[in-house]
Amino acid sequence: MAKPSTRHVCQSCGYVSVRWLGRCPSCGEWNSFVEETLQKSSGGVRAPFQSVAKPIGEWSKEDSARVGTGFANLDAALGGGLVPGQVVLIAGQPGIGKSTLLLQVSDRFSGKVLYVSGEESGTQIAVRGSRLGIGKRDIVIYPETNLERIEEVLESNDPDLLVLDSVQTIYSDKLESSSGSVSQVREVAYRITEICKSKGLPVFIVGQITKEGNIAGPKVLEHIVDTVLQFEGERFNFYRVVKVVKNRFGSTGEVAVFKMGDRGLEEVEEPSAFFISERRSSPGSVVFPHTEGSKPILLEVQALVLPALYTTPQRKTQGFDVNRLSLILAILEKEANIFTRDSDVFVNVAGGLTVKEPAVDLAVAVAIASSKKDSKVWEDLVVFGELGLGGEVRAVHFGDIRLKEAKRFGFKRAIVPKGAEMGVEGMEVFSVSSVGEVVDLLF
Repeated sequence: MAKPSTRHVCQSCGYVSVRWLGRCPSCGEWNSFVEETLQKSSGGVRAPFQSVAKPIGEWSKEDSARVGTGFANLDAALGGGLVPGQVVLIAGQPGIGKSTLLLQVSDRFSGKVLYVSGEESGTQIAVRGSRLGIGKRDIVIYPETNLERIEEVLESNDPDLLVLDSVQTIYSDKLESSSGSVSQVREVAYRITEICKSKGLPVFIVGQITKEGNIAGPKVLEHIVDTVLQFEGERFNFYRVVKVVKNRFGSTGEVAVFKMGDRGLEEVEEPSAFFISERRSSPGSVVFPHTEGSKPILLEVQALVLPALYTTPQRKTQGFDVNRLSLILAILEKEANIFTRDSDVFVNVAGGLTVKEPAVDLAVAVAIASSKKDSKVWEDLVVFGELGLGGEVRAVHFGDIRLKEAKRFGFKRAIVPKGAEMGVEGMEVFSVSSVGEVVDLLF
């Protein structure tokens, strides 16, 4: 038997050290190193899946034929459905509905499904299935946490779809570290991916997240899989958003919106109507046409500016980067004479969606100016554009698509960057070059 080797692994980033360290030199986390014992298997090494080399013209498009998940908007977000052998990692807050979504996908899937659960018993899953009205006989539930036994059942059942819930609960006998450790997560993900690629078997892998909202385990987990889905929304609200963070078989930034009901998750056909349905025209409210993928969504950006309650003014955001807010406040003060240094500023993207694209900068600036001056903007107005540190409004992508979506929902006016030549019939478009020009136009 080979002599076991001991190493220390950072549980935040996977950095390996021969000795324990108080602070990780890679990610900077403190007290994140855990000792792991790696015992090499005495058995033979399993040969990995071997592909063939062919010219690009000889690869048939049939190899990438897609199969549906049963949810039209989820298929659209994935680029048309699941590709054989596609490995999809879905992550989100505890209780957000990941297991519910995958159980419904399993019920609507056209073939045989193997549902491996390392977190719940078969009875618990069956009770949830009964509540959701799911009784499909082609769903095989297998409560197990041992990877080697899962591989055996996978070979004997030969399913058309695999669901693994969750990767942090599965462990391999080849490693002596506990389940959820960096080594185990990496090993489990690699071996499941290898098997599913060789069989052309699509798989959904559930991933847990850290308190910061990042996917737990090594960063290599996100590199191994083909697609990463982020399940967002408030646990105690009825809306859920599946956002495509990475996709080798389609575009990123796509979203699928669901509503949580008594019978599980239901599709929301018109996300824009959903996000602005409860909007009330008031100071600090601006509509922003958001897009990172191919489909735009109208969102309401809200700002609230109040006299500072404490000595140090507060800067709070929901769905928007708080560091970006500080830049916008500085730009507004210098270029538009909107002073907030003695005020509390709160910014919220209504609906629970997190917006990272710079095109939202101008909408946030207008919302802050509107709240500070206690003056409403035009009710039929949409705003988008990136802000530079000099106060200039920079062009952004998909301008025409954003305007067409706004017009479809009755918006008749838009403030857009001057550098982008765009226009939609029936809409009054104001092209601006600076944030000061926007403030003068509206207020």
